[in-house]
Amino acid sequence: MEPLRAPTAAENRLLTDRFGRVHDYLRISLTDRCNLRCVYCMPAEGMQFMENGKHLTFDEIEAVVRVAAKLGVRRLRLTGGEPLVRPHVEQLVARLAAIPGIEDIALTTNAIFLAPKAEALKQAGITRINISLDSMRQYRFAQITRGGDISKVLAGLEAAFRVGFHPIKLNVVLMKGFNDDEVDDFLRLSMEREIHIRFIEYMPIGHDDDGWRNRYLPLDYVKERCLALGLTPQPEAAVFGNGPAEYFRLPGAKGTFGLIHPVSDHFCERCNRLRLTADGNLKPCLFWQDEFNVRNYIGDEQALADLFFRALDIKPETHEMAKVLFGERLSHQPTERRMSQIGG
Repeated sequence: MEPLRAPTAAENRLLTDRFGRVHDYLRISLTDRCNLRCVYCMPAEGMQFMENGKHLTFDEIEAVVRVAAKLGVRRLRLTGGEPLVRPHVEQLVARLAAIPGIEDIALTTNAIFLAPKAEALKQAGITRINISLDSMRQYRFAQITRGGDISKVLAGLEAAFRVGFHPIKLNVVLMKGFNDDEVDDFLRLSMEREIHIRFIEYMPIGHDDDGWRNRYLPLDYVKERCLALGLTPQPEAAVFGNGPAEYFRLPGAKGTFGLIHPVSDHFCERCNRLRLTADGNLKPCLFWQDEFNVRNYIGDEQALADLFFRALDIKPETHEMAKVLFGERLSHQPTERRMSQIGG
């Protein structure tokens, strides 16, 4: 393997795109498979998952991350699908944590399988956990996930506290008519425990039909609920991590809540991330279809580095999810992949 040369004077930008955004964060999808079937992530008929042999191997993922680290990537997030359905994830974590330059490895999980694996993941090098939990009511959780058992998620959450992950964040995709009446419950949870609730707008990833439009709810609704409860949220410094959430703390609360509003108030000007899909495609933007497959370049560090720069060279200044909401013309082609096929 040839050593990676330093960027030329023209390239002396590390992973900086045309708009001056420095990319130091790589989200890695380990699999498109998931043990749940969430309504915003998969169609009712389910997905045609890729064959196991088409997933990037641990060796391939490590090779990509080694190059990314030399280009300035410092933070990683492992996603899916559900990453914990991939066997021996802790072995990959340990390998990635040993790469010079990598400072932080986080995990996004539905937590169904987290409880028995939490300690091993912590020891391997996972520092932070994001748990997807869109309802705290069993019947509704089963409805949203099409059959999930919330007791296993709650056990995983307690295990995350027990082994010392910090911070712990809960990701809540807010959907009109599905879970908008639980905002108060999640706000109370942020008051009672040192946990960070992140309300996320429902995004038109892989689908832009009327079903999405009818369920979409802008996150101003969360602030309205705070005021209805007689509570005034105070702006809070960003909780450690890589995300774009705008954080608040309620009076006397142990935790915080955050708002991630990619549709109503996009945050593209602060984007610092690239995505690597489970089948080996480097995506510069979650919403647009552009992607570059890394497989043919693994083993040639310079060619792989050049691929990163190619991805950044075509990264648009912004996604246009708000235009989808209003049926307006888009400047690029949206992705046809569903969220589980990209990694979020």
